[in-house]
Amino acid sequence: MSTFLDAIANITPEIYQNLKLAVEIGKWPDGRKLTQEQKELTLQALIAWEIQNLPEEERIGYMGPQECSSKSAPIPNLLFKSSDTMH
Repeated sequence: MSTFLDAIANITPEIYQNLKLAVEIGKWPDGRKLTQEQKELTLQALIAWEIQNLPEEERIGYMGPQECSSKSAPIPNLLFKSSDTMH
């Protein structure tokens, strides 16, 4: 494995699950704590693997379609009651 991409290509779904769990709990399967550098590199590997192997909605950080909530909700008039308007 001479490059990062070679390493990503060799990640199996089982290795992926183990890496993901390690990042989630902050420990390797043998109980050793991940260093900050290990967390960062592992997350990079997970994200790269997911791009090649998972649909977008199953990837780390996916938040679904985003729409401003004000587009669908009416804006209340906080200054005047409807009976106070001069229309």
